[in-house]
Amino acid sequence: MSELRKFVAPEFLYGPGALETAGQYARNLGVHRLLVVTDPGVMAAGWTGKVTASLEAEGLEAVVYSQVSPNPRAEEVMAGVEVFERERCDAIVAVGGGSPLDCAKGIGIAHSNGCHVLEFEGIDNVEVPGPPLICIPTTAGTAADLSQFCIITNRTQRTKIAIISKTVIPDVALIDPVTTTTMDRYLTACTGMDAMVHAVEAFVSSAHSPLTDLHALEAIRLINGNLLAVLDNLEDVEIRDKVMRGSLEAGLAFSNASLGAVHAMAHSLGGFLDLPHGECNSILLDHVMAFNYDHAEDRFGAIGQTLGLHMDGLPTGERRRVVLRHIAELKRNAGIFHTLSERGVRAADVPDLARNAMHDACMVTNPRQPIQRDVEVIYEEAL
Repeated sequence: MSELRKFVAPEFLYGPGALETAGQYARNLGVHRLLVVTDPGVMAAGWTGKVTASLEAEGLEAVVYSQVSPNPRAEEVMAGVEVFERERCDAIVAVGGGSPLDCAKGIGIAHSNGCHVLEFEGIDNVEVPGPPLICIPTTAGTAADLSQFCIITNRTQRTKIAIISKTVIPDVALIDPVTTTTMDRYLTACTGMDAMVHAVEAFVSSAHSPLTDLHALEAIRLINGNLLAVLDNLEDVEIRDKVMRGSLEAGLAFSNASLGAVHAMAHSLGGFLDLPHGECNSILLDHVMAFNYDHAEDRFGAIGQTLGLHMDGLPTGERRRVVLRHIAELKRNAGIFHTLSERGVRAADVPDLARNAMHDACMVTNPRQPIQRDVEVIYEEAL
């Protein structure tokens, strides 16, 4: 018998050319003046311009806000609120990776609730939904365009906060795999592994369900089968499409099953040292899987089968080694082989990092509930 679970997702349009329908969807929402939240890299790639052209072709006005860092900061969100209100905008379009999309979500709810974005930390703490929001992802990994998660950096505390609420789910997501062809190899690898982490953590989450399992396993299959191929064929739209679909499937899974210790610990790293999120997830993944394995053995066994590993008849210890070895090899073959110490983490930082990770909302659904010393050991193993 299935447990009681809810499943939420936005309306989304998927496929080549989806980006070019931004104006049509905005017009259907009945809005007139839109804040376009993006970043300098996405503007340089030309995707922002295509979106504003689509809006203007429908007779809509666009105001571009591009002051967004790779890990979006609370002050950037609040500056965006000022622009939104000063320019009398009535809707938001976000174009880019997870950073512009999360920044846009924060702008919307801070505006509609009349308070600072950091006040929303935690689960279901947003009373009033934001204005209409269209999200257009240009990376295949974060799935911020689908999820009820919004991650914002508090630079004063050197932490990231997780805002988890169905009010930050966009009204429409326009998911166009062609936009991912301008990512370089390493960004492609890190965002692809981010999607793999989403799928793995959703599948072993204590809040998983048959509905989320379906999407998580399909994401694992698609990413495992296509990530290395796309790294050797960055302009191949057909392979990009498969990785983007993997990201979409992973997003549907984790938005509804939540995540676990990998993300809790990666958020702590990102806030403390401003490190790239996908890279942090990749470095930590196999270490956290090793910690969790015995508490979700059957689940990790199903992941191994989906990865195409030969595990029948193997004793438990060997099955564990096979799964962990494959994940470690996948990230190394993708070019992600740095340790945390190589990224500037010191042993002296570990207690603070672990303390912050223990308070992250994603830790709640980890299949094995750690104490702070457990989290410290995982960080130390990844140094």
